[in-house]
Amino acid sequence: MDPATIRTRFAPSPTGYLHVGGLRTAVYAYALAKHGRGQFIVRIEDTDQKREVPGAKDKLYDILKTFGLNWDELYVQSERVGSGIYEKAAKKLLDEGHAFYCFCKPLTKDEIKENRKSKIQFRDPCHNLSKEQVEKKLAAGEKPAIRLKVPDGEFISYIDFVLRKKTSWKTDVVDDAMLLKSDGFPTYHLAVVVDDHDMKITHVLRGHDWLPSTPIHLLVYQYLGFEVPQIGHLTDIQDPSGGKLSKRKGNVAVEQFIANGFLPEAILNFVILLGWAPKDNREMFTLSEFVEHFDANGFQKSNPLFNTQKLLWFNGQYLRQKSDRELLELLRPHLKTKADDPLLLQIIPLAKSRIATLAEFEPLTRFFWQRPAPQEQISTTKEYLADALAILSKVGWNKEAIEADLVNSANSKGWNRGGYFMALRLAIAGSRISPPLTESMLILGKEEVISRLKQNLE
Repeated sequence: MDPATIRTRFAPSPTGYLHVGGLRTAVYAYALAKHGRGQFIVRIEDTDQKREVPGAKDKLYDILKTFGLNWDELYVQSERVGSGIYEKAAKKLLDEGHAFYCFCKPLTKDEIKENRKSKIQFRDPCHNLSKEQVEKKLAAGEKPAIRLKVPDGEFISYIDFVLRKKTSWKTDVVDDAMLLKSDGFPTYHLAVVVDDHDMKITHVLRGHDWLPSTPIHLLVYQYLGFEVPQIGHLTDIQDPSGGKLSKRKGNVAVEQFIANGFLPEAILNFVILLGWAPKDNREMFTLSEFVEHFDANGFQKSNPLFNTQKLLWFNGQYLRQKSDRELLELLRPHLKTKADDPLLLQIIPLAKSRIATLAEFEPLTRFFWQRPAPQEQISTTKEYLADALAILSKVGWNKEAIEADLVNSANSKGWNRGGYFMALRLAIAGSRISPPLTESMLILGKEEVISRLKQNLE
């Protein structure tokens, strides 16, 4: 392989849906590799078998394909366990004094969180067990885990290629991290280093929440004699309140955004700009355009805000780029109506500029096939509707004639034109917001429009 070849990886765990932040990591890793004509690898990190959600792997594959993130190589971590690659690495660390057998009961998640909050580093009680003590426990049939033997009084550092700065740690504050569980499965800390080395990964992109684990990984790289890849930590995506975007605070699942009527290309474009900026003020990017313009110097150091209004704006832009026929096909999963295609193809041009998501189409246009209930009328609006009824009963049924006669009538009587047409809109569409009124009446037909006006005058 060419020593200059860039190889990146996206390494999700199949423990649920793909988070927006996960998609961002995948998009950036893909662009980094493909801009340099390198390889993009997908690696499913499923060594935590207890947390795996059935079907999650296939959903991950489907989502990546939906966004055009086609991988060059695919690996599943659990399928590599039987090769002995992780045990071999753990044994090397043991033999060279950089790891130790741990016979302690594993900490619970709450205990681990509490240790992190109190900033207490974890020096395992088994850290300094003698050879005799270890042999005695092994002879008694105890199944140990293997932990990293972190020295005290040393410093370790690296330069982050995303944050563009050097970060250092004193090893006194680095945990004796578990590397191999007693069941023989590697933990993330061992597997990620062994796999990245074995797969010749040159650039590691991951979320900022993995930064505290970096000194552990740097030590494992060092003790195994592996070359350290370039490592970059992406900034945290902030929710509108300023906190970190998380599953607990709302909907962040990529597949849910799609189900709610967002187009993949709009989500992709939005995600591209969540932590990366082009050299100019350009906003619209397809995946291929992003790859072409990608520059690692564009990574931002400040935390981006998840601006839902901006996502809606992007979605509206992409919706309006679709042909009416394309939009009809995209709308089908979101339509409950039995309206036929010819009718829908008449309606779509009127609604296209008024919707931000596919899911908004039916509520906005339902009045075309479902007559709205009569509106409560006051005397003024009844007068407006009676006037409109008289005009529409005899006017030529075309846009110019309808608009001219209605406007002239309202003006001649000194009526508020906005109030006049709003009364008409409410009677015909049942809502203050609808596609253009005259065009809607033409689709409904003269007989139906007159019937709706009469219904509201009864």
